[in-house]
Amino acid sequence: MAERPSSTAVRVTLRDAFSRLSEVHPFETVFEQREEISIEAYAPVGTDKQQPHDRDELYIVATGTGTFSRGDELVDFGPGDLLYVPAYVPHRFESFSDDFKVWVIFYGPVRPKPE
Repeated sequence: MAERPSSTAVRVTLRDAFSRLSEVHPFETVFEQREEISIEAYAPVGTDKQQPHDRDELYIVATGTGTFSRGDELVDFGPGDLLYVPAYVPHRFESFSDDFKVWVIFYGPVRPKPE
């Protein structure tokens, strides 16, 4: 198993990042730089159980296809697609193929929760 990259990592391969994931552990942080940016590998199995987050977020689809919901929007996605979610907006991958894998990029400051 490859070592977990640190904030000094130059390269993280898809294979290394996703090799550490399982059904009970579907995500892994692969890069962090203070509170400025955090990058995760994410590969849910069956159901995407995530909740809204306190930072803005980008998804870059590595493999697989499916449907993504963000608020009242529903879009199809495939490899190479970029999906954006503002902090606190409900979102999830509604359906996805068995080979679905995505990079998750949290960036910017933690945002105060809207009232």
